[in-house]
Formats: sequence, C-alpha cells, structure tokens
Amino acid sequence: MRTGLLAELVAEFIGTMIILLFGAGVVAMVVLFGTGTPNEVVNGGYTNITLAWGLAVTMGVYVSGKISGGHLNPAVTLALAVFRGFSWAKVIPYSIAQSLGAMAGAAIVFFNYRLAFLQFDPNLEKTAGIFTTFPAFPQALSAGFFDQVLGTALLLFLIFAVTDERNQPISGNLTPIVVGLIVVAIGMSFGKLHGYAINPARDIGPRLFTVMAGFRNNGLTDNTGVWWIPIVAPMAGGLVGAGCYDLLIRRWLPRD
Repeated sequence: MRTGLLAELVAEFIGTMIILLFGAGVVAMVVLFGTGTPNEVVNGGYTNITLAWGLAVTMGVYVSGKISGGHLNPAVTLALAVFRGFSWAKVIPYSIAQSLGAMAGAAIVFFNYRLAFLQFDPNLEKTAGIFTTFPAFPQALSAGFFDQVLGTALLLFLIFAVTDERNQPISGNLTPIVVGLIVVAIGMSFGKLHGYAINPARDIGPRLFTVMAGFRNNGLTDNTGVWWIPIVAPMAGGLVGAGCYDLLIRRWLPRD
C-alpha cells in the first residue's frame, strides 16, 4: 500500500519527537538530578547519554521506517536526494516535519521536568544544553564545525554501507538497531567537542523551543552565534560521507 506525503511527514514528525523525548530526557535526568553542572554531568553521566541517544534513534526509526523511510534527519534526507534518487520535492517538507518533531519532543521533556528546572535553574540561565548543542571551545568555532562535519560524514558513510543492497545489507528489522549503534559510537568517540548534533533538526527544533521558553543561554539570541554550526556542518558532512561511500566503496561492488 502506498502512503501519501502527509503520512510520511507525520511519521517523520513522530519519529524525531521520539528521538528528543529519550535524548533530551536522558540529559535532563543526568543534569537535573545529578550533582554536577550541564558541562560536568554525573548520575550515570556521559555513558548514559550516549546509550540513550542511540536507543532513541533506534526507536524513532522503528516507528517511522516503514512509512517514511525513517530519515529523522535533514542531513540524511539531503544525502538520499543527492545520491539515491529521493524526491527533491520532499526534502524541505521532511526537514520541517523533523524539526517540528524535535521541537515537540523538547517541549514535552521540559514540561515533564519543569519542577526540576525551577529548582536547578530557576532563571533558565544555564540549562539550554539539555535540549541543544554548544561548543566546548566557543573561542574556536572552527573546531566544532569540523567536528560536526566529521561526525555526520561518519554517520552517512555507515548508514549507506549498512543499507546498500550491493554490499552486505542488514536484515530490514535489524537496521534501526545498527543505526542506533552507529550513533552510540559517534557519541562516545566525538561527542564532547560540540555535542554531536549530527542532525540539524535535532538541534534547531529544540533550540527554537529554548528561545520560546525563555532560556537565556540558547545560542540563538544570546549573541554567541553558535546556532548555525549544527545546521550547516551536518548538512555538509552528510554529503561528504555519502559521497565518499559511493566513490570509495560502492563503485567496486558487484551490480548483480
């Protein structure tokens, strides 16, 4: 049965919302109920964060994959349009649905933990990082830019590898698990320099929510100018990773 664009957009919205529910939820748990600060998380700490984000992606892809393909990431959608014939007419609608889903997920997490936010950060001055990403070295934004290009390039290179019917494709019902493990590996290896957004929707949707909710350190209206890096760098990195896979691996694979 063919699905229409509306069904696909709803699936992308819900799948990305699920990613933020678990992803922002675990960071809220670690930060708000630990004894550290957003930059020095405890109570399970960074390992909990990377595992939960990977599981979040897995669950989001399981929910949406059959209807929309489970992109849940504008960098994935763009790379599929450039290299795999995905409809260009759907790129912007998909990206908007993904961003709105991420925003909704962040809003639900905030509502759920609002009492903890009021106790831990009553003026909303230091906890926007629960929802969105920030550079470890604000004075050297180029480092964060390269980090996001690298992380997203790895993501798309590996997604293309494990879903390539000419390579060694994973059985369809296991693909979301492997994609989640890829996200875990990227987070554990490259997560601290700029929060491993590797997904523009996962960052800009929640960042817009933090602005609307009154978070002061939101990276968009606080004159830090960091908001564009998790948007531009992942889009570029996704194209780099997908292009490298096709150039360096797929071209040598048998066609039958």
